[in-house]
Amino acid sequence: MDLSWEHLAGVLVAAAATVVLCLAARSRPGRWTTFAATGLGILLVISEAAWISWLVAHRGWSADVGLPLQLCDAATLLAAAALWTRRRAVVELTYCWACAGTVQAMITPDVPERFPSFVYFHYYAAHGGVVAAALLLVIGLRIAPGTGAVVRAVLATATYTAAVGLVDVVTGGNYMFLRERPPTPSLLDVMGPWPWYLATATVLGVVLFVVLDLPFWLSRKPAVVQTGASQPASRADIRTS
Repeated sequence: MDLSWEHLAGVLVAAAATVVLCLAARSRPGRWTTFAATGLGILLVISEAAWISWLVAHRGWSADVGLPLQLCDAATLLAAAALWTRRRAVVELTYCWACAGTVQAMITPDVPERFPSFVYFHYYAAHGGVVAAALLLVIGLRIAPGTGAVVRAVLATATYTAAVGLVDVVTGGNYMFLRERPPTPSLLDVMGPWPWYLATATVLGVVLFVVLDLPFWLSRKPAVVQTGASQPASRADIRTS
Protein backbone atom coordinates (compact mmCIF):
# COMPACT_ATOMS: atom_id res chain seq x y z
CA MET A 1 0.00 0.00 0.00
CA ASP A 2 1.28 3.47 -0.90
CA LEU A 3 1.46 5.61 2.25
CA SER A 4 3.12 8.63 0.63
CA TRP A 5 1.72 12.08 1.35
CA GLU A 6 0.60 12.30 -2.29
CA HIS A 7 -1.53 9.19 -1.95
CA LEU A 8 -2.97 10.18 1.42
CA ALA A 9 -3.76 13.68 0.18
CA GLY A 10 -5.59 12.36 -2.86
CA VAL A 11 -7.66 9.93 -0.79
CA LEU A 12 -8.46 12.45 1.96
CA VAL A 13 -9.55 15.17 -0.45
CA ALA A 14 -11.80 12.74 -2.33
CA ALA A 15 -13.24 11.39 0.94
CA ALA A 16 -13.89 14.86 2.34
CA ALA A 17 -15.64 16.01 -0.83
CA THR A 18 -17.80 12.87 -0.82
CA VAL A 19 -18.83 13.32 2.84
CA VAL A 20 -19.73 16.99 2.34
CA LEU A 21 -21.75 16.21 -0.78
CA CYS A 22 -23.69 13.37 0.85
CA LEU A 23 -24.39 15.28 4.07
CA ALA A 24 -25.57 18.32 2.12
CA ALA A 25 -27.89 16.22 -0.05
CA ARG A 26 -29.46 14.56 2.99
CA SER A 27 -29.80 17.65 5.14
CA ARG A 28 -30.78 20.14 2.45
CA PRO A 29 -32.49 18.27 -0.43
CA GLY A 30 -33.70 20.35 -3.32
CA ARG A 31 -33.27 21.21 -6.97
CA TRP A 32 -29.60 21.89 -6.43
CA THR A 33 -29.00 18.14 -6.12
CA THR A 34 -30.18 17.68 -9.71
CA PHE A 35 -27.68 20.26 -10.95
CA ALA A 36 -24.95 18.76 -8.78
CA ALA A 37 -25.62 15.23 -10.05
CA THR A 38 -25.75 16.41 -13.67
CA GLY A 39 -22.54 18.38 -13.27
CA LEU A 40 -20.71 15.51 -11.61
CA GLY A 41 -21.79 13.20 -14.42
CA ILE A 42 -20.46 15.64 -17.01
CA LEU A 43 -17.16 15.90 -15.16
CA LEU A 44 -16.82 12.12 -15.08
CA VAL A 45 -17.34 11.82 -18.83
CA ILE A 46 -14.91 14.68 -19.45
CA SER A 47 -12.33 12.97 -17.23
CA GLU A 48 -12.55 9.77 -19.27
CA ALA A 49 -12.32 11.68 -22.55
CA ALA A 50 -9.36 13.67 -21.20
CA TRP A 51 -7.54 10.46 -20.28
CA ILE A 52 -7.97 8.99 -23.75
CA SER A 53 -6.92 12.32 -25.31
CA TRP A 54 -3.83 12.36 -23.11
CA LEU A 55 -2.88 8.87 -24.25
CA VAL A 56 -3.33 9.85 -27.90
CA ALA A 57 -1.34 13.06 -27.47
CA HIS A 58 1.53 11.16 -25.84
CA ARG A 59 1.38 8.36 -28.42
CA GLY A 60 0.42 5.90 -25.72
CA TRP A 61 -2.95 4.86 -27.09
CA SER A 62 -3.42 1.45 -28.64
CA ALA A 63 -6.27 -1.03 -28.71
CA ASP A 64 -4.65 -3.19 -26.04
CA VAL A 65 -4.37 -0.41 -23.44
CA GLY A 66 -6.46 2.59 -24.49
CA LEU A 67 -10.03 1.33 -24.58
CA PRO A 68 -12.20 2.36 -21.58
CA LEU A 69 -12.69 -1.25 -20.48
CA GLN A 70 -10.96 -1.45 -17.14
CA LEU A 71 -13.59 -1.79 -14.43
CA CYS A 72 -12.88 1.70 -13.10
CA ASP A 73 -13.18 3.17 -16.62
CA ALA A 74 -16.50 1.42 -17.12
CA ALA A 75 -17.60 2.51 -13.64
CA THR A 76 -16.84 6.12 -14.57
CA LEU A 77 -19.24 6.03 -17.53
CA LEU A 78 -21.74 3.94 -15.58
CA ALA A 79 -21.71 6.45 -12.71
CA ALA A 80 -22.42 9.28 -15.15
CA ALA A 81 -25.40 7.35 -16.53
CA ALA A 82 -26.64 6.67 -12.99
CA LEU A 83 -26.38 10.35 -12.07
CA TRP A 84 -28.29 11.40 -15.15
CA THR A 85 -31.01 8.76 -15.20
CA ARG A 86 -31.22 7.67 -11.54
CA ARG A 87 -32.50 4.31 -12.71
CA ARG A 88 -32.34 1.96 -9.75
CA ALA A 89 -30.64 -0.90 -11.63
CA VAL A 90 -27.90 1.45 -12.88
CA VAL A 91 -27.48 2.98 -9.42
CA GLU A 92 -27.18 -0.48 -7.84
CA LEU A 93 -24.43 -1.57 -10.19
CA THR A 94 -22.59 1.73 -9.79
CA TYR A 95 -22.75 1.36 -6.03
CA CYS A 96 -21.36 -2.18 -6.15
CA TRP A 97 -18.59 -1.43 -8.63
CA ALA A 98 -17.57 1.80 -6.90
CA CYS A 99 -17.49 0.49 -3.33
CA ALA A 100 -16.12 -2.99 -4.11
CA GLY A 101 -13.72 -2.05 -6.91
CA THR A 102 -12.94 1.65 -7.20
CA VAL A 103 -12.36 2.07 -3.47
CA GLN A 104 -9.73 -0.68 -3.67
CA ALA A 105 -8.09 1.18 -6.57
CA MET A 106 -7.94 4.27 -4.35
CA ILE A 107 -6.30 2.30 -1.55
CA THR A 108 -3.72 0.65 -3.83
CA PRO A 109 -3.30 3.21 -6.62
CA ASP A 110 -1.58 2.60 -9.94
CA VAL A 111 -0.34 6.13 -10.68
CA PRO A 112 2.73 6.14 -12.96
CA GLU A 113 3.38 9.88 -12.53
CA ARG A 114 3.66 11.84 -9.31
CA PHE A 115 2.10 15.09 -8.12
CA PRO A 116 1.46 17.56 -9.73
CA SER A 117 1.14 15.76 -13.06
CA PHE A 118 -2.04 15.43 -15.10
CA VAL A 119 -2.02 11.67 -14.52
CA TYR A 120 -1.98 12.17 -10.74
CA PHE A 121 -4.89 14.62 -10.69
CA HIS A 122 -6.88 12.60 -13.20
CA TYR A 123 -6.48 9.36 -11.25
CA TYR A 124 -7.76 10.69 -7.95
CA ALA A 125 -10.40 12.94 -9.48
CA ALA A 126 -11.85 10.18 -11.66
CA HIS A 127 -11.75 7.43 -9.06
CA GLY A 128 -12.87 9.74 -6.28
CA GLY A 129 -15.65 11.03 -8.52
CA VAL A 130 -17.00 7.51 -9.09
CA VAL A 131 -17.15 6.81 -5.35
CA ALA A 132 -18.70 10.23 -4.71
CA ALA A 133 -21.34 9.59 -7.37
CA ALA A 134 -22.25 6.19 -5.96
CA LEU A 135 -22.58 7.40 -2.37
CA LEU A 136 -24.40 10.58 -3.39
CA LEU A 137 -27.02 8.49 -5.15
CA VAL A 138 -27.41 5.81 -2.50
CA ILE A 139 -26.84 7.77 0.70
CA GLY A 140 -27.39 11.40 -0.24
CA LEU A 141 -30.37 10.92 -2.55
CA ARG A 142 -31.60 7.75 -0.80
CA ILE A 143 -31.85 5.58 -3.94
CA ALA A 144 -31.35 2.34 -2.05
CA PRO A 145 -30.65 -0.95 -3.84
CA GLY A 146 -33.80 -2.96 -4.32
CA THR A 147 -34.64 -6.60 -3.73
CA GLY A 148 -32.38 -8.83 -5.84
CA ALA A 149 -29.71 -6.14 -6.23
CA VAL A 150 -26.86 -8.55 -5.50
CA VAL A 151 -28.04 -11.08 -8.09
CA ARG A 152 -28.42 -8.38 -10.71
CA ALA A 153 -25.00 -6.93 -9.93
CA VAL A 154 -23.30 -10.33 -10.05
CA LEU A 155 -24.92 -11.25 -13.39
CA ALA A 156 -24.09 -7.84 -14.91
CA THR A 157 -20.48 -8.05 -13.70
CA ALA A 158 -20.07 -11.61 -15.01
CA THR A 159 -21.48 -10.63 -18.40
CA TYR A 160 -19.21 -7.58 -18.61
CA THR A 161 -16.17 -9.62 -17.57
CA ALA A 162 -16.87 -12.22 -20.25
CA ALA A 163 -17.14 -9.50 -22.89
CA VAL A 164 -13.89 -7.90 -21.74
CA GLY A 165 -12.22 -11.31 -21.79
CA LEU A 166 -13.06 -11.62 -25.50
CA VAL A 167 -11.59 -8.17 -26.13
CA ASP A 168 -8.41 -9.22 -24.32
CA VAL A 169 -8.11 -12.23 -26.62
CA VAL A 170 -8.62 -10.14 -29.74
CA THR A 171 -6.38 -7.19 -28.78
CA GLY A 172 -3.81 -8.97 -26.65
CA GLY A 173 -4.64 -6.56 -23.83
CA ASN A 174 -4.98 -7.13 -20.12
CA TYR A 175 -8.18 -5.31 -19.36
CA MET A 176 -9.56 -6.06 -15.89
CA PHE A 177 -6.26 -7.90 -15.32
CA LEU A 178 -7.78 -11.10 -16.65
CA ARG A 179 -4.50 -12.29 -18.21
CA GLU A 180 -2.04 -11.25 -15.49
CA ARG A 181 -1.90 -9.24 -12.29
CA PRO A 182 -1.09 -5.51 -12.40
CA PRO A 183 2.60 -4.54 -12.04
CA THR A 184 1.90 -2.41 -8.98
CA PRO A 185 0.98 -3.89 -5.55
CA SER A 186 -2.69 -4.75 -5.25
CA LEU A 187 -5.07 -7.08 -3.46
CA LEU A 188 -4.63 -9.59 -6.29
CA ASP A 189 -1.09 -10.25 -5.09
CA VAL A 190 -2.40 -12.29 -2.15
CA MET A 191 -4.90 -14.27 -4.22
CA GLY A 192 -2.47 -16.68 -5.83
CA PRO A 193 -1.10 -17.01 -9.37
CA TRP A 194 -3.08 -16.90 -12.59
CA PRO A 195 -5.73 -18.23 -13.07
CA TRP A 196 -6.48 -18.91 -9.40
CA TYR A 197 -6.61 -15.25 -8.46
CA LEU A 198 -9.52 -14.86 -10.89
CA ALA A 199 -11.58 -17.40 -8.95
CA THR A 200 -10.59 -15.87 -5.62
CA ALA A 201 -11.45 -12.37 -6.84
CA THR A 202 -14.82 -13.61 -8.08
CA VAL A 203 -15.71 -15.08 -4.69
CA LEU A 204 -14.48 -11.96 -2.90
CA GLY A 205 -16.50 -9.77 -5.26
CA VAL A 206 -19.70 -11.65 -4.52
CA VAL A 207 -19.02 -11.44 -0.78
CA LEU A 208 -18.41 -7.69 -1.01
CA PHE A 209 -21.63 -7.20 -2.99
CA VAL A 210 -23.54 -9.05 -0.27
CA VAL A 211 -21.91 -6.98 2.48
CA LEU A 212 -22.67 -3.75 0.65
CA ASP A 213 -26.31 -4.75 0.27
CA LEU A 214 -26.69 -6.03 3.83
CA PRO A 215 -27.78 -2.73 5.46
CA PHE A 216 -30.48 -2.28 2.83
CA TRP A 217 -31.55 -5.92 3.02
CA LEU A 218 -32.09 -5.49 6.75
CA SER A 219 -34.15 -2.35 6.17
CA ARG A 220 -36.24 -4.14 3.53
CA LYS A 221 -37.28 -6.87 5.96
CA PRO A 222 -40.82 -6.22 7.23
CA ALA A 223 -40.98 -5.27 10.88
CA VAL A 224 -43.73 -7.31 12.56
CA VAL A 225 -45.42 -5.72 15.54
CA GLN A 226 -47.07 -8.18 17.91
CA THR A 227 -50.64 -7.18 18.84
CA GLY A 228 -51.00 -9.99 21.34
CA ALA A 229 -49.08 -12.77 22.98
CA SER A 230 -50.06 -15.35 20.38
CA GLN A 231 -51.89 -13.32 17.73
CA PRO A 232 -50.34 -12.62 14.30
CA ALA A 233 -49.97 -9.02 13.25
CA SER A 234 -52.50 -7.60 10.84
CA ARG A 235 -51.59 -6.06 7.49
CA ALA A 236 -51.77 -2.61 9.06
CA ASP A 237 -49.19 -3.66 11.65
CA ILE A 238 -46.54 -4.57 9.07
CA ARG A 239 -44.31 -1.70 8.04
CA THR A 240 -41.63 -1.80 5.39
CA SER A 241 -38.86 0.76 5.74
